[in-house]
Amino acid sequence: MDLQIALLLGQDGIVNGAIYGLMAVALVLVFSITRIVFIPQGEFVAFGALTMAMMQGGKVPSTLWLLVAVALLSLAVDLWRVSRGELVNWGASFLWSVAMPLVAAVLALVLKPTSLLLQALTTLCIITPLGPLMYRLVYRPIADATVLLLLIVSVAMHGVMVGLGLLFFGAEGSRTPAFSEAQFQLGEMTVSGQSLVVIGVALVLVGALYAFFGGSMIGKALRATAINRVGARLMGVPTALAGDASFALAALIGAVSGLLIAPLTTVYYDTGFLIGLKGFVAAIIAGLASYPVALAGALLVGQLEAFSSFWASAYKEVLVFTLIIPVLWWRSRSSRHVEEDEE
Repeated sequence: MDLQIALLLGQDGIVNGAIYGLMAVALVLVFSITRIVFIPQGEFVAFGALTMAMMQGGKVPSTLWLLVAVALLSLAVDLWRVSRGELVNWGASFLWSVAMPLVAAVLALVLKPTSLLLQALTTLCIITPLGPLMYRLVYRPIADATVLLLLIVSVAMHGVMVGLGLLFFGAEGSRTPAFSEAQFQLGEMTVSGQSLVVIGVALVLVGALYAFFGGSMIGKALRATAINRVGARLMGVPTALAGDASFALAALIGAVSGLLIAPLTTVYYDTGFLIGLKGFVAAIIAGLASYPVALAGALLVGQLEAFSSFWASAYKEVLVFTLIIPVLWWRSRSSRHVEEDEE
């Protein structure tokens, strides 16, 4: 391996690590607030990329009809809860079940976007509401269940979303045009504009999340819920809405990640699962608790994958996922069991 190859591999590792970092941040966010190990996080990546590809082909994305169907179902559930005398936050229900699907439908069906940026915006408007709607329909009724039960439900939801992906997009993969066709020469290394877009957007998104959690009332409410859910509820924080917000952010992060990688690689209906698993490895390195450690772990995963693809390409996935074994061993030796804390 010469210096030029090492630099190219390092660049690929940074770009991949940026995507895995976004996945890891989303997984840590959802778990810390809701105790849900969100296995279907990667499906938002595939749905985002393939929704964009369908609009590039001049078609109405099938995910729009999925959004409308899920929104109507969520609205029906809220009406049923009212009939039983339960309280419903109609503001949040209107936002996710009416307003966002309506905006997405206007963008996709009326405006029929042709520019790249407007198509990306339409994709985000379609995919983002799917997160909180999924939480409302699937996870909120069992919000107080054990972590194991929530994990089992997440695995089931992964299977459902992969099946829907195959139904909506077919078995063939798709790519989208790059957001930047520029090429830059740094010494002996060529850097593509799309790679810089990926890294730049990832940094901006992480910075925006840092500012959101540190400077906004909603962000502080989410932090309080993550630290102590019962205490936050006693202080008046609507923890059910915290679940909506965390899933909305996770879906947004997944959709953005899909838009970023679609110009770099062919995306299939099940591509997101492997990307999500690598983000999960980074999240496990952080103990599903620390955002900075999750980002550092994602960069480590990206570099390990890139250099493994050169030295032992047939075993690169094995080497990446083997990284989780010493981390779990070390954490099992240095951390108390979760149930000990609950007692």
